[in-house]
Amino acid sequence: MSKTAVVILNYNGKSFLERFLPNVIKNSQDDAEIIVADNASTDDSVSFMEEHFPDIRLIKNGINGGFATGYNMALAQVEADYYVLLNSDIEVTENWIKPIVSLMESDKDIAACQPKILSFYDREKFEYAGAAGGFIDKYGYPFCRGRIFQNLEKDEGQFDDVTECFWATGACMFVRASVYRELGGLDDSFFAHMEEIDFCWRAKNDGFKIMCCPKSTVYHIGGGTLPKNSPMKTYLNFRNNLSLLIKNLPDHIAFITITYRIFLDWIAAFKFLCDGCFRDFFAVGHAHLSFYKRLPKLIRTRHKNTHRHVSKVYLQNIVFKHFLERKKKFSQLDDCDFSK
Repeated sequence: MSKTAVVILNYNGKSFLERFLPNVIKNSQDDAEIIVADNASTDDSVSFMEEHFPDIRLIKNGINGGFATGYNMALAQVEADYYVLLNSDIEVTENWIKPIVSLMESDKDIAACQPKILSFYDREKFEYAGAAGGFIDKYGYPFCRGRIFQNLEKDEGQFDDVTECFWATGACMFVRASVYRELGGLDDSFFAHMEEIDFCWRAKNDGFKIMCCPKSTVYHIGGGTLPKNSPMKTYLNFRNNLSLLIKNLPDHIAFITITYRIFLDWIAAFKFLCDGCFRDFFAVGHAHLSFYKRLPKLIRTRHKNTHRHVSKVYLQNIVFKHFLERKKKFSQLDDCDFSK
């Protein structure tokens, strides 16, 4: 059994495998087992792997269950102390594994950790999906050190400290395998988007920590499966954000928080409408209908430790702070406004 297993989930991503897998092998093979899990691709990804990378273990999922189910199916077949969930559109760097594994080895309370994520095309800037560690505000809006909404900061070493955060990005997430199994993995019902935030929140509800270790750096293209302007992405983000709130919020604030969040969602929906983004407007409505239909089941799956106080929640409204008070950078947010 390898101590660390790097598992790349692929769906119709032959071009990414061709472009980035050799780099992953070069910079990882001495430190981890490398595995590609294919999510029933309809391109020639599987034949490409079998012809060009016969020594790389290939797991063939029978269905495309999205990010969540795809990884759950694959990781059930992997024995390791640490899983690395790695997007296929990421360029890793030399010695990217050891710093994070060493950090997690030093503290058994760390459930998950991510490296610093920079943009592949604009390499001086942070990348949208994770940047230097993820956070949420009190209404569940996610943001990062280095990225608030669409504002991406330039990496000038300002976030090079190892720090605790709220969530680690699924684009490149190191997970303690025992915790992954204990929590039942990712939530299959999410399909894709925000399942890693839900996982990290459940881990924090159980008393674990989530970290960012910028001693490791990777470069991410982003939007490899769903482009950023996709109505499907809008649907999944709005639906899954409500789902993770109902699953994980403490009892005493769940109702009022979700009610207020629904109100904010409809403001966002009408903003889409005013901007002429009609498909995104309807995607928000579809997301809410789906959430309401799933509500009884979601309530039954509320985490057993939702009463626990968790750290690193931004106790203000990041929407107001960003759009009304013009807070563009993470450093402009007051540290005292984060739960300890």
